[in-house]
Amino acid sequence: MTTYFISGASSGLGAEMARRLVRRGDAVAISARRHDLLEALAAELSANGGLVTVHPADVRDLDQVRRAILEADERHGGLDVVVANAGRGGGGRIGTGRWRENREVIETNLLGTLNQAEVAMELFRRREGGHLVLVSSLASVRGLPGSAAVYSASKAAVTTLGESLRIETKGSGVRVTTLLPGYVKTELSSRARFPYLSPLGRGVEAMIEAIDTGRGEVVVPALPWRPLGWMLRAVPEALIRRFM
Repeated sequence: MTTYFISGASSGLGAEMARRLVRRGDAVAISARRHDLLEALAAELSANGGLVTVHPADVRDLDQVRRAILEADERHGGLDVVVANAGRGGGGRIGTGRWRENREVIETNLLGTLNQAEVAMELFRRREGGHLVLVSSLASVRGLPGSAAVYSASKAAVTTLGESLRIETKGSGVRVTTLLPGYVKTELSSRARFPYLSPLGRGVEAMIEAIDTGRGEVVVPALPWRPLGWMLRAVPEALIRRFM
């Protein structure tokens, strides 16, 4: 049995990941800001025999993150995997008066991920073992214009952070995986203009498989998102402006 800490677990990718991990016999510590939704998910999982604990936290607050992860670590007798999944979309075009919303995207996606990495890596370095999983996005592979600019930039920073940590920890007992989900059908992606959304279950299964295999950086699900990721990196800026 593997023990996971999953942030952003009140809905979407995080909640579905918790369901699937519990179903196969793993233990999960779930965290998010929305305490009521966490409790509802915990009741659902416990009713099916799952080993689950609830640890509310706002990932933008380092003290709350530290308390949640350390409490989960103690209650489960040690965490094996920390999944920094919490994130948010939204934001607006730079210079159109939506500075506060754009700042919240950066604070959640980048600062929130950094806070979780700080606490998890403290534990894992001390034990010389553990697995940190950073959930980035396919949007991180290329700067995107308009209302996607700040989200794209925040996730690009997460992807780079994961790469830096992998280089640093190579050969140690600590593993770092960065997941780059394509457009998966969740609450977060409901406003996406992309014509196709991968089913939630398929997306989460691909994420879990990538974590299990310990891969460094992976776009999930493989189809159609990996080929589209290569194309996104390669297309001229003129096409990005036209279609995005």
